[in-house]
Amino acid sequence: MFEIPTRSRRYLRLLLLGAVLWMAFAKLPSFFLRLSFSMSAVEEIKEDEIDFGVREKIMPLERDAFEGYRPPRKAKGRHTFRPDGLVEVNPQGIHPIFELIDRAEKAWKEKQRKASASLDEAVAEYTRRYRRSPPKGFDKWWDYVQAHDVQLPDEYDQIYHDLEPFWGMEPTELIALQAEREFKQDSYTIGKNAEGKLDILRTSFQDGRYDQLIGHGKMMIEYLKNIEDVLPSFRATFSPHDGPNLMTDYVVKSTLLEAAATNSYIGKKDLPPIHRLGWRSACHPESPARLIDFNLDGPQPPKPKKTFIHSHRQSMDPCQHPALFWQHGQFLSHHNGPDPYPTMIPEFSSCTTSLHHNIRIPTPYGWIEDILPRSNDPDFDEKVDDRLLWRGSNTGIHHSPTSRWQDAHRDKLVRYVSELNGTIDYLVPPKPGYEDQPLGPSQTARKSRINPAMMDMGFTGKPSQCHEQTCKLMEQIYDYKKRQSIKDAGSYKYVFDIDGNGWSWSFQAFDHLETHRVAPWVHYIPVQVDLSDLYDSLIFFRGDANGDGAHEELARQIALQGRAWSKTFWRKEDIIAYFYRLLLEYARLMSLDREEMTFQGNGELELEKWFDKEEVIMDALLH
Repeated sequence: MFEIPTRSRRYLRLLLLGAVLWMAFAKLPSFFLRLSFSMSAVEEIKEDEIDFGVREKIMPLERDAFEGYRPPRKAKGRHTFRPDGLVEVNPQGIHPIFELIDRAEKAWKEKQRKASASLDEAVAEYTRRYRRSPPKGFDKWWDYVQAHDVQLPDEYDQIYHDLEPFWGMEPTELIALQAEREFKQDSYTIGKNAEGKLDILRTSFQDGRYDQLIGHGKMMIEYLKNIEDVLPSFRATFSPHDGPNLMTDYVVKSTLLEAAATNSYIGKKDLPPIHRLGWRSACHPESPARLIDFNLDGPQPPKPKKTFIHSHRQSMDPCQHPALFWQHGQFLSHHNGPDPYPTMIPEFSSCTTSLHHNIRIPTPYGWIEDILPRSNDPDFDEKVDDRLLWRGSNTGIHHSPTSRWQDAHRDKLVRYVSELNGTIDYLVPPKPGYEDQPLGPSQTARKSRINPAMMDMGFTGKPSQCHEQTCKLMEQIYDYKKRQSIKDAGSYKYVFDIDGNGWSWSFQAFDHLETHRVAPWVHYIPVQVDLSDLYDSLIFFRGDANGDGAHEELARQIALQGRAWSKTFWRKEDIIAYFYRLLLEYARLMSLDREEMTFQGNGELELEKWFDKEEVIMDALLH
């Protein structure tokens, strides 16, 4: 794999920081501003025969699907891989999806190849990445990982990025902030009680809402009971809602990151004043979001070029892509956005955005076993419907005469794929034998021909999250469909996924276990929030309305790899491993003696050779 020299990497990062800022979003994971369409499961695979070389047994079909594809290379035009996560298409190049798949597969295989195979290797890799020793109990965490065959044991960067700013805070003040947060309405606290057992230590719910809001917390305790005896003492406060709530100020965060990088503390009274710029308070002063004339009543920032996603994480950052403020209900619901918090508060939630500082957690449900028996999800070639499927409720924003619901992500999706008036422009996929030829110009097609033949999407049930007057209007605009069973959905080759109020239930792994542990173009197909590449991607895989130009063999490959991923990386044991490591890190962070809560089993490595203050801060800010 091509390696950029250290000095060049630092220079490129400095250029990038001057223009854009990326703060991690999901859990993850996610991320929350993710629209993706993924292929339904396709092959019944034995548990010990999946994951492309991670395990010793590999089915011949699976090996061929993952290693056999190589992109054509005759066309001379080169596409531009931009630092904001998008690929700018060159009409003189081959279809960009060929290159995106190839690059993603190589990166995924390389990540697997480099995975630590021993405790010593894991400690060394941890120290290299994070410039400190692992937390106390890391050796027992490693034992759990090995005993349960947890893959990619080094890929927990999301935990680091979520917690790193808090390392710059005085521990006594951090503990006080957590204790204060326990009393905030709509929160609950989990930890170890006086007997050393996991328990719900406090709830702050309105009367009558306990059963509605505590379910997620009870599930977490049920899972963590498996490792109760090896967990340190802790108190952690959670939001029960499916959206983030802690806005970040860029200067506050960068100040704390600088303190963390120098092993020093900043007290609350010494933090810089916040910027009252709404959503843009979390963005670098020279980012695109801060440089535009921000007015949600005005036009969206222009996007003249045809693009695809190459880095899903980067593509979801509204600081780099301010048009997202006009396109997603999370932002539209709060107009220009709330004021940021004057400090950073250690509270956990199921999802967040690059503008918030909630600490991500994985949601402990939604397993592939939920779609069993296998008859609910036949082989890809046996699925009879090659339209793109989506069903869901009209969540994502409150619908009222004063809200901007018409532009919210789910509302736009349903209208966009149902329209019969107008046309769409799409890249023409190459016919078999001509994959190495230049793309050429886009082709125009009438929506009245494309949408009925290729799309099967709609809201289900009846209008919800709406003002009475707006509910009636929505019934006139949308054709509300009947709910589908899992078996009915299993007959479709292509399935779309879009988040609602917060994280997406059907593709929650992306939100919570973050992009380091799942790969776009290997396990799913990413689609931009504005849907500008939706038809290009779908037509590439399934062909046009007549099926011409289809590359179903690649669709089948991604479907197979996506199912294998879910059976290898999205198991209950993987969720427990993530929680386990997160709580070890959190317990050390919240300790008055962080050194005492640090793993000492393998001695100290030479940190100076890894440590570069400028690079540490840059890496953290870019996530």
